[in-house]
Amino acid sequence: MTGEIHDLSALEQYRLLQRGDLGVLEVTDHYLARIERLDGELGAFHTVTAERARERARALEASDDRTAPLWGLPAADKDLARRAGVRTTFGSRLFEQFVPEKSDEIVEQLDAAGTVGLGKTATPEFGLSSYTESLVAPPARNPYDTDLGPGGSSGGAAVAVAAGLLPFAPGSDGGGSVRIPAAACGLVGLKPSRGLVPALSGVDSLAGLSVAGPLARSVTDAALLLDGMIARRGGRIRHHFTLRAPEYDDGPYLGAAVRGEGRFQIGVTSDSPWQTEREIPVAPEAVAALAVARDGLVELGHGMEEFSLEPAPEYPGAFRTIWQVGASLLPADDSTEHLLEPLTRWLMHRGREVPATQLAAALATLSAFERSVIRQFDRFDAVLTPTLALTPRPVGWYDREDGEQNFVQQVLYSPFTSFVNVSGLPAITLPVHRTADGLPMGAQLIGRPGGEATLLSLGRQLERRLRWEHVHPEVWQS
Repeated sequence: MTGEIHDLSALEQYRLLQRGDLGVLEVTDHYLARIERLDGELGAFHTVTAERARERARALEASDDRTAPLWGLPAADKDLARRAGVRTTFGSRLFEQFVPEKSDEIVEQLDAAGTVGLGKTATPEFGLSSYTESLVAPPARNPYDTDLGPGGSSGGAAVAVAAGLLPFAPGSDGGGSVRIPAAACGLVGLKPSRGLVPALSGVDSLAGLSVAGPLARSVTDAALLLDGMIARRGGRIRHHFTLRAPEYDDGPYLGAAVRGEGRFQIGVTSDSPWQTEREIPVAPEAVAALAVARDGLVELGHGMEEFSLEPAPEYPGAFRTIWQVGASLLPADDSTEHLLEPLTRWLMHRGREVPATQLAAALATLSAFERSVIRQFDRFDAVLTPTLALTPRPVGWYDREDGEQNFVQQVLYSPFTSFVNVSGLPAITLPVHRTADGLPMGAQLIGRPGGEATLLSLGRQLERRLRWEHVHPEVWQS
């Protein structure tokens, strides 16, 4: 092996671990040392569990069973996921010293897949925003420019992977929370179809929005982690419900990513359902990223057709209602709500004021919107959009006192992500472009229901062409 361990892809590390050319404790110690040395400036982690990680690494090395799909690879839980015996803050002072007795299913699934948990990655309060700044910890900072944020809400996970503090990381995505930070930090981020990852499927969340997905430096590493996040029985995916899409062949997604085969028909648009409510300026850097992806896919032989989204004037109000109602069940009352951030308090109170009739109407509106989007996308194998409308935002850019202004800022930054959650579709962001200042900009591919294999194939084809997995921030060499 030449170079440092973090210079290797997650897949390369896995293969070396399988052969015994790398030890689990050796890999664990390498990443823990990088976290100790570099994370003070980056803020990727809320909690680091070094001794637990080493105990886990020793236990894996002592076992004769190396069949787990992610055996020996370091990972970390987003600090919205409970891990028994480990402080879990949810990004909030309300839970600053909370230590759960039971782990969430996604944590148990990653353990079953053979990962070594190094700690808890940073997230905003209850994952409610598209930036990763909270009052429970210092802000997470973009490794490409620490004056900028990494996006959110899986911002800590993105920082850790982009800076080489983890080989890959799980995140969750309820309105873009995997894709936004992946795009801001030059990573691949995949939001799976609703129902694909049973441990966080979206099926049981309000409006079916929030699902678990991987962040990685390459398409193959994202597919490797996705395979590990899916619970399988007898080699088959254990879905929450049956999906009829023919691409759901229950085979490992890593194979689709490695092969990177096929020719597809792709639609391209810069439309957003938010544009019926307000003007959505798209920065030249975002336009350039879209052009790089579009031109590259055309040169690879894929069909490309520009199209426009049908107007959806009911969408903005319905989504805003769901965002507010989602905060209404937070376990805070008059005696504890002072611990919440102003934005969270505003959301909680607004959500508690929403009448049942308004919530029912919003859910019906979003359900109709889902059917409309799937119908409009039906003639394409995938749809290409920008991931973000603006370049990565400075730390402190968002108004954290005025809820309405904060919401507008989030829409202006990421108008292309939330409607994919509402539609239940898979989507992948790819780090196709760099600005004149060297900042990452992504392009998003949205698939058919169950179309993850197509997205991974397309992403891998572009990856071979653009070689983004070899581009790193300066901190990588530290």
